[in-house]
Amino acid sequence: MKTPNILLITSDQQHWNTIGAFNNEIHTPNLDRLVHEGTTFSRAYCPNPTCTPSRASIITGMYPSQHGAWTLGTKLLEDRHTIGEDFQQAGYKTALVGKAHFQPLRSTEKYPSLESYPILQDLDYWKTKKDSFYGFSHVELARNHTNEAHVGQHYAAWMEDKGCANWRDYFLPPTGTMDPSQTYKWPIPEKYHYNTWIAERTNALLEQYKQNDDSFFLWSSFFDPHPEYLVPEPWDLMYDPDKLTIPSMVPGEHDNNPPHFRMTQEEAPDFSNLRESGFDIHGYRSHHFYEYGNKFRLTEEDRKKLVAVYYGMVSMMDKYIGSILDKLDQLGLADSTLLVFTTDHGHFFGQHGLQAKGGFHYEDLLKLPFIVRYPGRVAAGKTSSAFQSLVDLAPTFLSFSNLPIPHAMTGVDQKEVWLGISDQARDHAICEFRHEATTIHQKTYVDERYKITVYYNQTYGEIFDLQEDPNELHNLWNNPDFASLKSELLLKYVWAELGKEAMPMPRVCHA
Repeated sequence: MKTPNILLITSDQQHWNTIGAFNNEIHTPNLDRLVHEGTTFSRAYCPNPTCTPSRASIITGMYPSQHGAWTLGTKLLEDRHTIGEDFQQAGYKTALVGKAHFQPLRSTEKYPSLESYPILQDLDYWKTKKDSFYGFSHVELARNHTNEAHVGQHYAAWMEDKGCANWRDYFLPPTGTMDPSQTYKWPIPEKYHYNTWIAERTNALLEQYKQNDDSFFLWSSFFDPHPEYLVPEPWDLMYDPDKLTIPSMVPGEHDNNPPHFRMTQEEAPDFSNLRESGFDIHGYRSHHFYEYGNKFRLTEEDRKKLVAVYYGMVSMMDKYIGSILDKLDQLGLADSTLLVFTTDHGHFFGQHGLQAKGGFHYEDLLKLPFIVRYPGRVAAGKTSSAFQSLVDLAPTFLSFSNLPIPHAMTGVDQKEVWLGISDQARDHAICEFRHEATTIHQKTYVDERYKITVYYNQTYGEIFDLQEDPNELHNLWNNPDFASLKSELLLKYVWAELGKEAMPMPRVCHA
């Protein structure tokens, strides 16, 4: 039997509970279709709640503390082994369309970056680039979320080719001329939106693979619903803000949390003591304010509107995911393609009084939507609580393709779990967040019931009972009644850390 093609579809910064099949306030007919045709895993986690580290884990099968791209503003070094190399060697076509974010926006002599200025906006370069990029023999890239000035690469070249000569009107200065104060409605025509581009180019590659009878590993990487909260009409008005459930902080819930939680609810918190690198630190600010293209105080109406627009972004993306699913059907590729839909990490839109992301390891940020479809092999319409991690994708994809899993990969092979042969391949997940060298460095261990978060050189931490306290409102870290539980979880966390150490080769002899 021929091994399957692999199609990975990802969103960016999508809360786990934004699929219509499980949340009747949002409309996602195509993700719902995947839910009905595949298995949904309700306990899937990211290895890091920021883009570069998690995305690098997807292609290396290693944790950020192992592959080295440990935070935003770092890069995945080119000598790291990636899954694309294994697939290329086995004769697969490999491609990435959309967001990579394996490298930073700034290039240095020692750490050059192809995702940096000024090459980011050298469209002639991107129109002719043919070199492999982290194991992807074909890439079509962009770097901007919504109207960011970082627009360029293949996406900008595509807009020009489509006749959108004024594309700079839809992006922020200094690249473009869009008014930074414009919120929620993005004036870009939908036909020039990057969702359209990603789906169109993904489908073109699928047609090419079908015509040539190629086996493929294809990553279709969407940018939404990552803020800024902007979406073209009519998606910006698809949801009535007054009819949505708007998450909010429960008074007193941060009283027993580490200090940075409480500080986010202050008007002007001072986090300067944590700023080792001198660069911005995600989430360590007042969460009373909107912090993207235009900083302003969030009113209650704004809080409602941003949820409505976030949902609109998900629904618009869902439409274009649907066009990819339709193309698989049209080409007769659906039955021979292992398809995974997930995201790189979660998102806050009011939960616990927080917005976006940062060093706050709640389920909202760490847990992921995660659906696997492989007709006739992976059960349809099933929901499983078996633990999954993005670090498991690489070894599992290789396993389905009957390719050897490199010993250095520390993710686990989930093939038998996806096929319903085994109940679980792991009994916990580890999530890392190291945003500065020493001052912002934490790790979370989560098992079936409990979650513990430890901080480097700090005596504070978090313990939540996800069974009795699913909303994570009561931190048990300093509660003397749970001292024995704390000791037990600390030991389990240490075991988990020991268990995920890399073993680049097996032991081959006595000495």
